[in-house]
Amino acid sequence: MTRVTRVHRHKDRATDALWATSDEIPPRGTSYRGQKEHTMNTALWIVTGLLATVFLVAGANKLFLSHEKLAKAPGGGWVLDFSADFLKGLGAVEVLGAVGLVLPALVDVAPVLVPVAAVGLALIMAGAAVTTLRRHEPLHALLNLVYLALAVFVAWGRFGPESFTG
Repeated sequence: MTRVTRVHRHKDRATDALWATSDEIPPRGTSYRGQKEHTMNTALWIVTGLLATVFLVAGANKLFLSHEKLAKAPGGGWVLDFSADFLKGLGAVEVLGAVGLVLPALVDVAPVLVPVAAVGLALIMAGAAVTTLRRHEPLHALLNLVYLALAVFVAWGRFGPESFTG
């Protein structure tokens, strides 16, 4: 059964109390900093999951759909600027990047690969943004820049404040 408890913050905080829902009363002296770190880690996992899903689907589509079918998809005109082999390679890299975002941290083997994968996917999205801007497709470029920003956020968070290695 969940109960509502009153958790007091330290006296140097602007607010004198924080209402929280929990199954147990937090230990005395639980700091606000610990809550912020937990929130940051949760945000990084959510963004990582979103990016992994997007790149897994996009990469699988490039790997398994024909060049012509990809070109007919909404916003797929850029496909005609590249060879079918390039698209297959790009799809493979995107799938590997999606796996690299999640798997190393889940199995706790070489977790430094998570931010490395995020940097690689950010570079792909930078190239995608340039390609769509050159084709005068600003809405697709904006979407690519959003994915770029999310990948940079994951790389920054996992290299820095929420590193798996430190």
